[in-house]
Amino acid sequence: MTSYSIEPFELSIPQADLDDLNRRLADTRWPDGLPGVGWSHGVPTSYLRELAQYWRETFDWRAAEAELNRFPQFVAEIDGQRMHFVHVRSEVRDAIPLVLIHGWPFEDFSEVIGPLTDPAAFGAESAQAFHVVVPTLPGFGFSGPTVRPGEADTAKSAALISRLMAGLGYGRYGAHGGDAGSFIAPELGRIAPDRVFGVHLNGPLTIPAWDEDTTGYSPEDQQKIVDLQDWSSAETSSYASIHSTRPATLAPALTDSPSGLLSWVVDVVNTYVDPATATVDDAIDRDMLLKNISILWFTATIGSSMRLYKESGVWGMPLLSSGVPTGVAVFARDSSIRGLAEKQNNVVRWTEFDHGGHFPSMETPEDLIADLREFFASLIVEPDEDLSRQN
Repeated sequence: MTSYSIEPFELSIPQADLDDLNRRLADTRWPDGLPGVGWSHGVPTSYLRELAQYWRETFDWRAAEAELNRFPQFVAEIDGQRMHFVHVRSEVRDAIPLVLIHGWPFEDFSEVIGPLTDPAAFGAESAQAFHVVVPTLPGFGFSGPTVRPGEADTAKSAALISRLMAGLGYGRYGAHGGDAGSFIAPELGRIAPDRVFGVHLNGPLTIPAWDEDTTGYSPEDQQKIVDLQDWSSAETSSYASIHSTRPATLAPALTDSPSGLLSWVVDVVNTYVDPATATVDDAIDRDMLLKNISILWFTATIGSSMRLYKESGVWGMPLLSSGVPTGVAVFARDSSIRGLAEKQNNVVRWTEFDHGGHFPSMETPEDLIADLREFFASLIVEPDEDLSRQN
């Protein structure tokens, strides 16, 4: 027996929660910091203290909340699982349905929704328009924490999103994903290759098995595999090791202390933004960064979000291609292995950028928008009969 329902959602964080956040930030017991070590020991205390002060004294949550509420939001209940999502339909008649899928700890698509749904309003009269759906993965933000083991698995998230898109009346649609979304978007194609006509990925996580056959891989890919093996034992991968082994041990500290949450998330995100930038808020607008960290704080889902690493069974596993045409955008910080991506997907477009990082919709949204438009414009998209009936 299956169940499915959708209700409108509007965000309104109680003032008591904002007051509690500000009190906790003000009462932070700060550690000492070593001089002259920069980021080599993690986030410098001096940098973090200044950012926390900005969060408490300058960042305007109510403005961020109003920005979030500009977009129509909903909550679906699908077989007992809650899924929050944004759904913006274009006024353009031949708009293509497109689902945008985030990863850990977030991927803010607010800067790309307008240009994708209403290109003319953003100076792109002849560009392809899209109906945009942005689901929040189980365990994250307004979807709330997962409540049963296994609910954070990327394959289960793909099944939920497939149900969601069908429930919204989209017979055929495209999918985009980065980070964990780069596993979920292709999985949508495996679940429903007759419905998903194109998959676009940014910096897909290509994790080779320990005995990966690299015969025929380019010298560049061979070097990336060596680098990835070095990465797995490097300091920069320590967060993933903890998430995938002991997320429940770390969760209380990050759920109880906003400064602790800020430190952990900022350190990880800073590792993967444009390498040409000095700090994370040089790459990502500071208010955008704090908006997304605030969502994790107010919803108390940081611990739940980390279960994705523990419960997903796809890391380093052989994955079969769905045959769905796939476009890949690789930014300067990414280390995607093309040979492996082509084994797992029907890659028909591969674009490399000499700048940018792991969060292009937040760092360089104009590049992501352009690549999405060009990729989907290159596909022959049959009319969506279900969508025609819906209109």
